Amino acid sequence: MYDFIVVGAGFAGSVVAERIANVLDKKVLIIEKRNHIGGNCYDYFNESGILIHKYGPHIFHTVYKDVWNYLSDFTQWIDYEHKVLALINGKTVPIPFNLNTLHKLFPEPIAKKIEVKLQKNIGEEKKISILKLMKFDDKDLKLLGDFVYDNVFKNYSMKQWGRGLDELDPAVVGRVPVFISRDDRYFQDRFQGIPKHGYTEIFEKMLSHPNIKIKLNTDFRDEIEIDFQKGKIFFQEEEFAGKIIYTGELDELFNYRFGWLPYRSLKFVFKTIEKEFFQEAAVINYPNDHNYTRITEYKHFTKQKSKFTTFSEEYPQNYDKTVPGKDIPFYPIPTKSNHELYEKYRKLTLKFKKILLLGRLAEYKYLNMDLVIKSALKLFDEGIRNAG
Repeated sequence: MYDFIVVGAGFAGSVVAERIANVLDKKVLIIEKRNHIGGNCYDYFNESGILIHKYGPHIFHTVYKDVWNYLSDFTQWIDYEHKVLALINGKTVPIPFNLNTLHKLFPEPIAKKIEVKLQKNIGEEKKISILKLMKFDDKDLKLLGDFVYDNVFKNYSMKQWGRGLDELDPAVVGRVPVFISRDDRYFQDRFQGIPKHGYTEIFEKMLSHPNIKIKLNTDFRDEIEIDFQKGKIFFQEEEFAGKIIYTGELDELFNYRFGWLPYRSLKFVFKTIEKEFFQEAAVINYPNDHNYTRITEYKHFTKQKSKFTTFSEEYPQNYDKTVPGKDIPFYPIPTKSNHELYEKYRKLTLKFKKILLLGRLAEYKYLNMDLVIKSALKLFDEGIRNAG
């Protein structure tokens, strides 16, 4: 009945399904456990008519022209370059930490001195990780590194991950470096924007092909059975001859035989008020104040005109698949032991040539939207269309 089964209707699964249907003219079944398509990119208009992102802010940005062009087939764009502020020592300052941040938080003579040293030792318009900055012998540069670590990263990490930075992969700190520039943009990618009519419309257009069938509110385990002894896959009790593109949690695919893979989850508290804007930027981070990590105000993205505005407070929390409200995995927790556990599950999939893994959950990696799309297009080209 189907040539391919895709588990998950986020970007990973939807891009592959769209390519299979439109390029290969094959039949695809998408199985999605939630009651909507779009994964964590799902957005909708609330009761006040404000377009909000249900699972937190999603700003599209990429350096890949092919990814931008591909997505542009399904949407027009709102020109938007993301800028983030953070409340540090009672002041709202630009993040990532840059020269403007430096001059707002340090006395001017010290700030100027550090700026000169940054430019001399690292270069103008360059980026450097906090960990590298902290290792400088120069006392002023080390002072800056220690300050940023203590005031921007340390407490934020404890809220975000529920553990200290010393317990996490160093790449976590490296994702947001110090930028030796006056450029306040959060991303410097060539292509940046917000879908004009929202992300959900993108997915609706992607999945509109008659060869694609979507089953929402469905646990894939109710449809698919894996015979570990024989290395076979059964769909609705019959052996499945096609391929499965799996984008969900890998431990769930194999019924948690080695234990749960840890994730962090999030809780969003949405508030709507009668006011043009609540805050001066779309996102303000709170690394050291409050229990939430950030507040997002969505009209900054969409440029909507309304006497109302909606914003969300974002609270990191432990993930627990058995507790409603905590059962959505947002972030794989990047520790050595967690990656080792993931590898045990990944090796199991090598027995099943028909199972292809794709996306943040299946690969247990933090991946931006553009990288997910890039990977999906590559998987289609190399692992599906030209396979064998």
